[in-house]
Amino acid sequence: MILGPKKLLQLVKTKKLVEHLSDRELTNPEGAGFDLRLGEVYKISGSAFLGETHRKTADIELIARYNSKPRTHNLTVRGTNQPLTNIHDRRQKREANVKRTDSNNSIVIKPGDFYLVKTIESVNMPDNITASITPRSTTYRSGLFIRAGNVPPGYCGGLTFGLSNEGPATVIIELGARFVHIQFSEVKGGGNLYRGQWQGGRVTARRKEKQV
Repeated sequence: MILGPKKLLQLVKTKKLVEHLSDRELTNPEGAGFDLRLGEVYKISGSAFLGETHRKTADIELIARYNSKPRTHNLTVRGTNQPLTNIHDRRQKREANVKRTDSNNSIVIKPGDFYLVKTIESVNMPDNITASITPRSTTYRSGLFIRAGNVPPGYCGGLTFGLSNEGPATVIIELGARFVHIQFSEVKGGGNLYRGQWQGGRVTARRKEKQV
């Protein structure tokens, strides 16, 4: 049985089912779950090994992280560090080659690009609840495909997915944008708690690790 917003918000308050939710989700969530936001973006490189008993995932490099501070725009004269406010003549301001810098990051995802992405939010799954992840439709309408899995009982931490641009269009996505939806379901008949190596929100395994 899928749990509805009223029950979910109660669990958020009493059990910290999901932490760091946006104000929108805490006051007026849509559908039967919560929208989750883009928090971190990682580029992968090197090599990976997926064996029968041991595995090592690719090397990662953090390339973008969400900044919760309000967005600001800084205007400077291109080719210098001189703020535009230091130019007092109106004509000079009009004719200056101005560069605009946005402090709230976005990333450009070109066709063929692949990244690991992590949510701002983190979950604390009880032993009788599991969750499933679906992409928001604006992602695949733009050519982005998100690889996600089940969130098992007992898992705690942020959620990491694969994101690739499989379309012909370049996509710009802001850090903090809602990009997946999570729904929670009750587990009937009992189940085993998560015991994998990704507990706590790890993104990669830097050396071969034995599977459990």
